[in-house]
Parts: sequence; structure tokens; C-alpha cells
Amino acid sequence: MKNKPFLLIFLLVQVNYSCGQELLQLLNEEFKDSTTITQATFKTTRISFGQSVETRKKGILEISIFNRFWDTPNSTSQSFVADRLSTRFALEYAISDRWSTGVGATTWDRLFDGFVKYRLVYQKTGKKNMPIAITLFQNASYYSGGGDSSGPYPSYDSPNRLGFTTQALIASKITRNFSLQIAPSFIHKGNDTPNSTENYFAIGLGGRYKLGNHVSFVSEYYLVTNPTESYDTYGPFSVGVNWELGDVMLQFMLTNAVNMVEDAFITRTRNNFNFRNPNLNFGFNMSYILHFKKGLKNTSFIPKK
Repeated sequence: MKNKPFLLIFLLVQVNYSCGQELLQLLNEEFKDSTTITQATFKTTRISFGQSVETRKKGILEISIFNRFWDTPNSTSQSFVADRLSTRFALEYAISDRWSTGVGATTWDRLFDGFVKYRLVYQKTGKKNMPIAITLFQNASYYSGGGDSSGPYPSYDSPNRLGFTTQALIASKITRNFSLQIAPSFIHKGNDTPNSTENYFAIGLGGRYKLGNHVSFVSEYYLVTNPTESYDTYGPFSVGVNWELGDVMLQFMLTNAVNMVEDAFITRTRNNFNFRNPNLNFGFNMSYILHFKKGLKNTSFIPKK
């Protein structure tokens, strides 16, 4: 009789253990064939100045304001905060979980641009494992400057005012905190000088390291394999911090790229990355998300097949 309580406890432990093992086995069998899509590779559609592999969920409108501030070498031109300011206003709308399209306008270089992005491949783990994500990007820009050489580009005829950039954005979220992207790029643009090149090939490299739940360190660089010989150009480079505040993304960066449209900053960055004026400028981007699809904000990211 004295041993009955211990026998009862032993039996309860055995039953609990058996049930736990059976439940674990059922869960393993249920989820062994499942596939998980990797989320938040870069958290936003741009790493810093360049496009990221990310696309928004269907029904989301992204409103963005990009700014660049820099000084000129002439000390007599110093004004409050900075000598020069360039601003790009942009809208991007997600037609579906894979398709996005957008338009923008920039003040300093007077470029109007439009683009489309298509999420071709998702990074996945599980039964259907895919170690990378691939997004295709195509943009077109139009230089709207006047018919003289006072603007950032020399004057040229209307057919030469157009520029096109085609990119394959290939990224991988290597660890929970570290993401890497490579971006083979082809740029075709009008001749801004008689001997300038029309077609350019470039390779972009970007990375993100998560510092906290809402803060990450980012960096980007583009190498042009056949830069123009008409004037000196340098590869655009940036280092910065992205800060997520709910539906608002703030991006702070130091960069040598004044332009903000792909064909312009990849091929027309005229200054090296150093602390001599006007080589280094401060960049500040702000993007705000509007949710038009009812219930979209509270649903998990499950792209359509």
C-alpha cells in the first residue's frame, strides 16, 4: 500500500512521456514536407541608394522622399547646413505579391523615372529548399533639363535624353542577422558627350547586418566594368543605418553618389568617396507605407503561388 502512490506517479510519467513522443512524431511528420519562405532579407525595397530584392505585399503603396546634401569646394558659397540639396519624390505600388511598379522625379538632375520589379524566386527552406532570392528590375528615365549646358548634364537631343537600367537582384539571407546581395546590371543611356559610351555593364554588391530589432547597418558599392572615357567617374559607395519605425523606414547614409536614379548614379558618379568637398554627401531617405487591402497589415507574408 505504501508503494502505490509511487507506482501511480510512475505510470502517469510514462503515459505523459508516451503522449509527448507521439505528439512530437505527428508534428514532425506534418511539417517535414512543409516549405518556409525566408522573410525580411532587407526589410525595405532599397538597401541604401540601390534597389533590394524585396517587393511589397499586394495592395501596399510606398511613398518615399530621398534627399542628398553636400557642399561645394568654393568656401564663399557656404550656406546653412549644405550648399546643394537634391530631392527625389517617388511612389511605388504593389500590384501583387510579386509585381511592383513605381514612378519618381528628382529636383537636381531633373530626371523623371519609372520602373517595374518582379519577384522571380523566393528564398526557401524545408522540402523545397532555395538558398537565394531573385528579383528582376527594369527602369527608364528621362532627362527634362533645358536646351543649354547649365544643368548637371550637357544638352542633347530628345532621343538621347532617355536611360534604361536592367538588373537581376540576387540575394540571400545567410544568417538571421546577415544578408548579402549581388546585382548584375546593364545600362543603356543617351550620349551626354560626343565620345561617351551608350552601353554599360556593372556589378553591384550590397549587404545588411541587423544590429537590433529595428536597426540595421547597410552598405552598397557598384563597379562599372566599362566606364566612360569622356570624363572621370567612380563607383558609387555608401555606408549607413536603416531604422524601422512601424510603417515608416528611415535611412541615413554617407555616400559619394549624388544622383538617385539607377542609370545616373551607376554611370555618372563624378566624385570619389572621401571627405573632400564635394566628394562626400549625406543621404536621408524616408518611406511611408499605406495599406489599401483590408486586413493586410495583420496577415503573415504568404505569397501566392
